Amino acid sequence: MKKVFSRPKSLKPTPFRYCPGCGHSLVHRIIAEAVDQLKIRTRVIGIAPVGCAVFAYDYFNFDMLEAAHGRPPAAATALKRVMPEKIIFSYQGDGDLAAIGTSEIIHAANRGENLSVFFINNANYGMTGGQMAPTTIHGQRTTTTPSGRDAKTSGYPLRVSELLATIEGVSFVERVSVDSYKNLMRAKRAVTTAFLNQIDCKGFSFVEILSPCPTNWGMTPQKALQWLREALIPVYPLGIIKGKKCN
Repeated sequence: MKKVFSRPKSLKPTPFRYCPGCGHSLVHRIIAEAVDQLKIRTRVIGIAPVGCAVFAYDYFNFDMLEAAHGRPPAAATALKRVMPEKIIFSYQGDGDLAAIGTSEIIHAANRGENLSVFFINNANYGMTGGQMAPTTIHGQRTTTTPSGRDAKTSGYPLRVSELLATIEGVSFVERVSVDSYKNLMRAKRAVTTAFLNQIDCKGFSFVEILSPCPTNWGMTPQKALQWLREALIPVYPLGIIKGKKCN
């Protein structure tokens, strides 16, 4: 019997326009499934920034807010404080969260804001042409590091999850990936935990999601997944860095 595709209620019937092999559509799906399973769709408000993540408001079937580049944690803080009964999450890329928005994410975490943050790490600036990001790894070629990132001139890859895990106001940090079905299920459990922590008022939860970017990496979707496993995961190990998963 042919299996029929089942669309989560929290996703609009709108075709994704992300590049072939991009991980954003997969992450959208697991967030939508988590929202549906927790039955919180009428309470959820998502915040999208500038970058590829900005398109999220076209696809999620619940309230969405667009914030200025790097500022979703500030907007999320305001929404949560005036509407504490709502479930607020930000959906941010590495250019947004780890570069222009570094101060916003660190101070929201330090305040222990009761929020859920989903951080998409594809190791480059996706929307603007594939430039080096804070998360670009050693030797990785981008449009601004054509010979590969060199620590002497460009610094080191920024491990945001490990950085935030040192902050007292943070209750949960996990790094996951969307390179396989097994890891997708782990990512969904991490997303669910981040929502449940907010529901239980446990404070700031952060899920980093390693995601392929075949277009800017100059690879086929299949090779992008392989490179993610062989190059990115050794630099950004998967697993819970702080806290524990909800059962």
